[in-house]
Amino acid sequence: MPYRRLRSLLDRPRRSWTGIALLGLALSSIAGGAANELAALGSAPRSEAPMASQETTHMWMSVGTQRFAVTVEDNPTARALVRLLPVTLEMAELNGNEKHGRLPRSLPVDAMRPGTIRTGDVLLYGNDTLVVFYQTFRSSYSYTRIGRIAESAGLAQALGPGDPRVTFTGL
Repeated sequence: MPYRRLRSLLDRPRRSWTGIALLGLALSSIAGGAANELAALGSAPRSEAPMASQETTHMWMSVGTQRFAVTVEDNPTARALVRLLPVTLEMAELNGNEKHGRLPRSLPVDAMRPGTIRTGDVLLYGNDTLVVFYQTFRSSYSYTRIGRIAESAGLAQALGPGDPRVTFTGL
């Protein structure tokens, strides 16, 4: 974008959404020297710091010496859980397909019936019970999705037949 066109966008008292979008495109394509000129005009380029809306997209689940990466959903429930980390839960066995543990506080919910629950699903039951599923099966219960363990090989063995202590941490 020519310098004069960019300058006219900056000098406008009111910027339209189109103008702001064009300004953003221009700033992203300008080399270092032009960016310094813009800074001198009082319109410094945006910083590279992460925006407040960008949250952790992964967390770790550790059982004994084994760790599993959990891909976290982009929803208020998952974000609230990430803010609680680290958290260690005594997880109880249920139905030969899941482990569940009570969180230290309630999380926001947006429950739905998934129909089929898959090995590696990490869901919230009610507003304070974290559930890790190690078998795929059909269910009519309602849950709020938190995340998924992508590489779930060995998950059932790691969780074992009893009531394991499971720790969730950020990356």
